[in-house]
Amino acid sequence: MSLQGNADSPPARVLVLGEVLWDVFPDSTRRLGGAPLNFAAHIQRMGDLPSLISAVGEDDLGKRALQMIQSLGLSRNLLQTTNRFPTGTAQVHVEPSGQTTFSIQRPAAYDAVDLSEEQIQRIHAWSPEWFYFGTLFPAAPEGHATLLRLLCAVPEAIRFCDLNLRPGFDSSELIAEMLKAAQVIKLNQEEMRAVGRLCGLPSETEEFCKAGSQRFSWKAVCVTLAARGCAIFARGEYVEADGCRIDIADTVGAGDAFAAAFLHGLTRQWDLAEIARFSNRVGALVASRPGAIPDWTFAEAAQL
Repeated sequence: MSLQGNADSPPARVLVLGEVLWDVFPDSTRRLGGAPLNFAAHIQRMGDLPSLISAVGEDDLGKRALQMIQSLGLSRNLLQTTNRFPTGTAQVHVEPSGQTTFSIQRPAAYDAVDLSEEQIQRIHAWSPEWFYFGTLFPAAPEGHATLLRLLCAVPEAIRFCDLNLRPGFDSSELIAEMLKAAQVIKLNQEEMRAVGRLCGLPSETEEFCKAGSQRFSWKAVCVTLAARGCAIFARGEYVEADGCRIDIADTVGAGDAFAAAFLHGLTRQWDLAEIARFSNRVGALVASRPGAIPDWTFAEAAQL
């Protein structure tokens, strides 16, 4: 299958829940991000229809975030503003090895998301086909309650969890709950090992995917393998795809772009090898450019 977009397929409706925040880099540069926002921006670029649920503060960073989100073409219908907490931030630390870690300030504005019953009913009527969430947002009690309300409101949506573990927001109870709630899982190799230790699953990638799918009834699971590419298990089939050789600008947001490409391929029912190659290419493109939401095209992905 060629990477030519979606002219022959209707766009997928994707409900996206989670944080909007500013990534603050060591040189004090701020770039708008947050895994759910990054994911929503990239899935929209692929022609699908995301609806983002989050909140920003009534401060300068919140105002700038709203302007940039609008410039990305994303709907702001479910994006709230609050004076309870400041707009979220995350300090980005780049290790000598090139690995990126984050220090996340909580509580933040996204912790104040408060959906009315009318909004819940509108979300239900929209009938999303997919529901994306991570583990950072529901680590706070308010976020956890909101996630549970939405899981009940959109029972027909396929539940996609990007595990996205962050120190301090990765309790074993939360991880176990998310593994059971999700039908599609995306995680990196380090997260796979953490889940394996918690749940007694195999440490080898293929065996982990198969055993986890059997235990939790996952429809699909993807493990990103850094420069080595990725592995996917779905429909009883296991595939691996090599990564793309690129010059890395920064890796922030690359995993979120990868997740969007993974979901996009699943919605189009591409064969697994094509989904893996496409996801690797999109993730690599984003890693080769500064910022979590740089411009990219299908043509550029096909050329990698």
